[in-house]
Amino acid sequence: MPLAADIHSFFDEITNTVSYLVSDPSTRQAAIIDPVLDYDHRSGKASTTSADRILAAAHVRELQIAWILETHAHADHLSAAPYLKTRTGAPVAIGEHIRDVQQIFRPVFNLDDVSGDGSEFDRLFRDGETFHIGALTVEVMHTPGHTPACVSYRIGDAVFVGDTLFMPDYGTARTDFPGGSAHMLYLSIRRLLALPPETRLFMCHDYKAPGRTGYEWKSTVSEQCQSNVHVRDGVGAEAFTEMRQSRDATLSAPTLLLPSIQVNIRAGRLPESESNGVRYLKIPVSLAEG
Repeated sequence: MPLAADIHSFFDEITNTVSYLVSDPSTRQAAIIDPVLDYDHRSGKASTTSADRILAAAHVRELQIAWILETHAHADHLSAAPYLKTRTGAPVAIGEHIRDVQQIFRPVFNLDDVSGDGSEFDRLFRDGETFHIGALTVEVMHTPGHTPACVSYRIGDAVFVGDTLFMPDYGTARTDFPGGSAHMLYLSIRRLLALPPETRLFMCHDYKAPGRTGYEWKSTVSEQCQSNVHVRDGVGAEAFTEMRQSRDATLSAPTLLLPSIQVNIRAGRLPESESNGVRYLKIPVSLAEG
């Protein structure tokens, strides 16, 4: 029987993001998944409060951080991966299709310092590749649709699905960012839902669906198959794609889309300081005629 991981979640209500500290109880090796850098867009100030909470929890449990894992290049928060790497020495990893995302967004922000080959990250995972957190085996599942680079991490009976799925009463991720695909998202979700019914699915976000009083971020394959409002059993690819595209057309851009993308395709690194010692993020401006 596979070893069970210890899983601790950390919810950032400002960005509705869940980060995870996942550890092997036998070796005390651990990974941090989808860490958040606290960033106030109005003031341009950033802090490491959320990341420090995870480090403090790891310290109390006497864990050694072996990996910093990203499920994708997030569009709704800045990653704290570089800070955590500095504090722990752990490599930062993501799916290999981050190259595609870099190549899509590098010209959008005119980022000459972005490689396009993913070399900003320490490790690029292929679909089906495995690695270890101590004695725990982690399988990488390429689950594109929300972005081309999305991956899910399967550890025993637990899968960290990134933005591919939300809680059953909220549904699924948007697919209207460049490189996104509603049809590919459907195929990725069906791959996840083909796992054993008792498999636990850990979300990267929760927005507290109408009628629900608390935040939640863990469900099972069985629960998703039975009651996901967008993609439960019986919903076909064509119906899902039409629904998802129609819904996406009504959505506004995430508040932190522009700062998040240009930072996260750099593996969370902020731009280099300019001559005055200040770092600057870019805001592309489109001027509509008339």
